[in-house]
Amino acid sequence: QVQLVESGGGSVQAGGSLRLSCAASGNIFSRHVMGWYRQAPGKQRELVARVNTGGSTNYADSVKGRFTISRDNAKNTVYLQMNSLKPEDTAVYYCNAFPTPFSYWGQGTKVTVSS
Repeated sequence: QVQLVESGGGSVQAGGSLRLSCAASGNIFSRHVMGWYRQAPGKQRELVARVNTGGSTNYADSVKGRFTISRDNAKNTVYLQMNSLKPEDTAVYYCNAFPTPFSYWGQGTKVTVSS
């Protein structure tokens, strides 16, 4: 069973930066498109960025130009560099496969952006 452990969240002021990491156990990581999702209070979970096995990326319009997703298959890790953070980026961030997430979701990492 794949396990996912997210880290790197925190509290920052608007305009600040954070780098999130997601470590995956198991040897299937490299075969999956991986995504970063987020869930803000009272809202549904949404995909914000994804990276395919070869490194090509895709972003939600709301984060395009500010966030950068990357992966290191040798380390079974996916990253999310978040710059120019806005209060509306406040959420719990999760990583998982895309388009079909693994049944297991990690605990997520909380990002709080104050104005």
